Amino acid sequence: MSDYTAVITGGNKGIGADLARRMLERGYTVISVARHAPDFTDPKLEHVACDLLDAGAVATAAADIAARHEVTHLVHNAGVIWPNLVEEARPEDITGLAQLHLGAALTLLQAFLPAMKARGFGRVMFNGSRAALGAPTRTAYGATKAGIIGMARTWALELAPHGITVNVVAPGPIQTDNFWGIVPKGSEQESDLAARIPVRRLGTVGDVSRAFLYFADPENGFVTGQTLYVCGGASVGSVPI
Repeated sequence: MSDYTAVITGGNKGIGADLARRMLERGYTVISVARHAPDFTDPKLEHVACDLLDAGAVATAAADIAARHEVTHLVHNAGVIWPNLVEEARPEDITGLAQLHLGAALTLLQAFLPAMKARGFGRVMFNGSRAALGAPTRTAYGATKAGIIGMARTWALELAPHGITVNVVAPGPIQTDNFWGIVPKGSEQESDLAARIPVRRLGTVGDVSRAFLYFADPENGFVTGQTLYVCGGASVGSVPI
């Protein structure tokens, strides 16, 4: 994979960091776009500081990366939850997460698309969520994560003739800081949730990374516009998460 360059938003921690390490091991050049740098280094790893909630900052970062790299893979992994019951939810929550989950991805793709089209190859991937199917306290998060699926399907249709695939990995409960920020680590709530998932455990960052690596593979060009739920079966039944 030494001829491929992957941009991973939020590549500094959690799922993004795990995926970055795995792609580096496979020979990719990896660029993490996040507010903070990863806590690991590699000769082929670059950090671009950017607040993805700031549309202007994203445009600047995207132009900078596109000027210096021929990006072949875009993984829009960054996300936050901002949980609220509907009585406390605010329109500003939806606006902010729409920028983070949707607007930032659009700006980055537009910057990298000319090189992908010229090459006749590209892989665009989103970190979605099982919450797109509905989850309590997820008004803004669920709405914008559901929006990712619609946008990805649209892009898949438009970009397929250019050899560019677009897919979504939609995790369920995964052991990350985002998850533990809502469900306390080691709590009875955590163990109860794990017991209600069909596979009887919480997911790991590796579970999600391996799904991304499938979509990233240059040989998997016949799969596009798809959403893969990595959720231990939580998307099949009615598991309240």
